[in-house]
Amino acid sequence: MSIATLGIDLGKTSMHVVGLDASGKPVHRKKLTRTALIRFLSNLAPCRVAMESCAGSHDIARKADAMGHDAVLLPAQFVRPYTKGQKNDNSDAEAIAEAATRPTMPTVSIKDATQQEIQFLHRTRQGWIKQRTETANRVRAMLLEFGIVVPQRILNLRRALPGILEDAENGLPDGVRQLVGDHWQQLQELDDKVADITQRVERIPVRDARAARLMSIPGIGPMIATAMVAAVGDGTQFTQGRGLSAWLGLVPQQFTTGGRPRLLGISKRGNRYLRTLLIHGARAVLQQAHRGDDALRRWIQQVNGRVHRNKAAVALANKLARVAWAVLTRGETFRASAAAA
Repeated sequence: MSIATLGIDLGKTSMHVVGLDASGKPVHRKKLTRTALIRFLSNLAPCRVAMESCAGSHDIARKADAMGHDAVLLPAQFVRPYTKGQKNDNSDAEAIAEAATRPTMPTVSIKDATQQEIQFLHRTRQGWIKQRTETANRVRAMLLEFGIVVPQRILNLRRALPGILEDAENGLPDGVRQLVGDHWQQLQELDDKVADITQRVERIPVRDARAARLMSIPGIGPMIATAMVAAVGDGTQFTQGRGLSAWLGLVPQQFTTGGRPRLLGISKRGNRYLRTLLIHGARAVLQQAHRGDDALRRWIQQVNGRVHRNKAAVALANKLARVAWAVLTRGETFRASAAAA
């Protein structure tokens, strides 16, 4: 049995593998536990090991790479067309293996442990911010039921809540007052958690040279730099800067037929969180573009004169993404003269 490509359908406890020979014919099928899968890979001759990019896939891909295999992660939406017949674990594993044999099949870069650590910090911070917003909205809605109106923005709620809780004449029932107090305590705890994890993220560039180099780019601070490192690593999976900006959804969506090109709005594909951060960073740069006279600021002023400021912000975010790719792949810091080209 000579396996050239191995497709693995991952699960929490059980995995299904299908091996293809050099001609693409299935020659091996097996169901394995997670531990047995690692043992099976260690005894297998080096081959291409393919999986869908999902929970736990990066860990197994790193281990397969360390064993001498060529591990690849495939986007699930591109594997689906290769599934034949009804959906089951065996057919999914075979579809993954068959998709991996295609030379033009896009792959997902394998994240190292540091990237995943940074990603978890960002996602945890994002989740706590969302939970804080939900709690604030819940409190504001409860108070409104008793005629107490608190202006929007969480800052206004923080200022108003202590006085509302101490005011015995505002008509709040004791049970509701106690419940609002519990939510106020939860808001304070979430504030402390968000502040703590933000400080942890901001300390990452001290020990990560990639993030430190990215921070030399205007509009990119610790949050964007670390999110970029977590998402794309060293950026070598993209052959050019436009590939990164297209992956982030910052380029126009194309609809061309009959040789007649038509460009629509930005595609908004890929990493929504990182795209949002880049656009916010671009807005900050736009506000300060009149201060200075380097090549990048002159380019920004030209774009500002042609289009609406929202379009200018997206255009600048697109450029910042391309510059970030150059900084990551070349191992250099930002140069304004090169960025404006």
